[in-house]
Amino acid sequence: MHGWRARIGLIIPSSNTTMEPEFWSMAPQGVSIHSARVPLERVTSEELLRMEEEAEHAARLLATAEVDIIVYGCTTGSLVAGPGHDERIAAKLSRAAGRPAIATATAVVEAARALGASRIALATPYIDEVNEKEIRFLESHGLEVVDIASLGIERNTEIGRVPPERVYRLARSLDTDSADAVFISCTNLRTIEVIDALERDIGKPVYSSNTATLWLALRRLGIREAGWPVGRLLREHL
Repeated sequence: MHGWRARIGLIIPSSNTTMEPEFWSMAPQGVSIHSARVPLERVTSEELLRMEEEAEHAARLLATAEVDIIVYGCTTGSLVAGPGHDERIAAKLSRAAGRPAIATATAVVEAARALGASRIALATPYIDEVNEKEIRFLESHGLEVVDIASLGIERNTEIGRVPPERVYRLARSLDTDSADAVFISCTNLRTIEVIDALERDIGKPVYSSNTATLWLALRRLGIREAGWPVGRLLREHL
């Protein structure tokens, strides 16, 4: 039986092509990933809020697979309504599924704290209006964004097609001298192939929406290892 150790129920935007493969690559033996999709084509505030309307139904469907935890796998989708949005989503999904739930935005903040980081250099694929909401959310949790670099992409399938080498160059373009860590945002952006190289080259912790989300899910499940421990977060802080 798959998931003899734990089963993660993952709710992702319908256009996300990255989070599932990255989770499967990093998950430890005996941990399985089971997905449900909610509609999203463009990463705008309006579409992110509309996507959430179907999340409870998705959570109830995942519960029928007897998953152990529900994960709302969208960074900006879990912060677009401001501070506390992530916690409200998790509470709503937990009630719908009858089991624990977390959101990516929560994981991003908790990962920074685990790394001892309060000053963040931020790389994103987003348009400006979404970047602004993310910065406000991070700052509401005491995280100072010291620099940001973004790709200005709205269509989510285009985000999923960004090659890892472009993500590497985006992160390297940041001014990291005053940062404690680099955070690469978006669950649809390919990051796990380049995080270790970035950490070696920048000399600071680097984490992404996907490494943070899996890290927090595993911690909540009481599992203290990753199958592929990408970055210091998964190597040293599980």
